[in-house]
Amino acid sequence: MTPWRAEKDGMRIAVRLTPKAAADRIDGPARLSDDSIVLAARVRAVPENGRANKALEKLLASALGVPRSRVQVVAGGQSRLKQLHVDGDPDALMDLADRLWPDL
Repeated sequence: MTPWRAEKDGMRIAVRLTPKAAADRIDGPARLSDDSIVLAARVRAVPENGRANKALEKLLASALGVPRSRVQVVAGGQSRLKQLHVDGDPDALMDLADRLWPDL
């Protein structure tokens, strides 16, 4: 089980975001108390006016090697638990995510 899944035009990733962290980083897959799997990420940005969401989009785009414009928060904009969509070839994105962040 992984926090990402293929969609017809890209990939969707479930993320648990921690804003106001000491550094911008992706910690990797994490299991929540309800047994769901998310990609744990931290950003230095504050959760005001969408700053943390934009920082997360930039961080994820950089990690995946895609332009920032191809990564978008599509659900959970006001929550720590978010869904992000990454535009692109689903197979290539899934393979890359599997290599970057091995499953739990």
